[in-house]
Amino acid sequence: METEVAEKQSSYRYWVREAREDAAPLPVPRKLTGEDMSNQPQPNVLGSVWNQAGTWEEKNLNLWASSRIKELLTSVSSLEFSSGKANITEVTTCSGDAFQVTVRNKKRVGYTYELSLIFKGEWKVKEEKKKVKGHLDIPEFSFGELEDLQIDVRVSDDEDLIQEEKQQIAKDVKLFLSPIREKLQQFEQELKDR
Repeated sequence: METEVAEKQSSYRYWVREAREDAAPLPVPRKLTGEDMSNQPQPNVLGSVWNQAGTWEEKNLNLWASSRIKELLTSVSSLEFSSGKANITEVTTCSGDAFQVTVRNKKRVGYTYELSLIFKGEWKVKEEKKKVKGHLDIPEFSFGELEDLQIDVRVSDDEDLIQEEKQQIAKDVKLFLSPIREKLQQFEQELKDR
């Protein structure tokens, strides 16, 4: 009898062998219908269907990014200088990575690229017009760092120009920095909106 009193006073049991009358009934399984599934609230999840928790998902955007950068930079209009004019004719090197990462159901984008562009132009050198070509090299640049963008100018050695004339042409061509920066900012915005 003492054990029965002790059992009733204690609310903790290690296991129960018999179903009690006051216990809730066990749920009865049933097959869900299409209507049941359509009535479920759909969570607002970024990324793929398989990643409903939105933990980590990385998407490679290299193909789109490279073609878009080339398209934007070749659309830069020609610039006129005091001694001539030039335009960007081709993007010869566009190497790097662009990606979209979904982390904890938040989208983040980024890129790192390196560019080399060909410019062609016409400058007045010693009272005669000369056709000049060369390269604009943009060393590594990445997302959010366009204010620090720098251009290295290489004038082709084909031309019979003295060093001072090449320096003046390089100084003129560096004015492409502003329109190139604008086009790359447009690219960044498009990347964010993807």
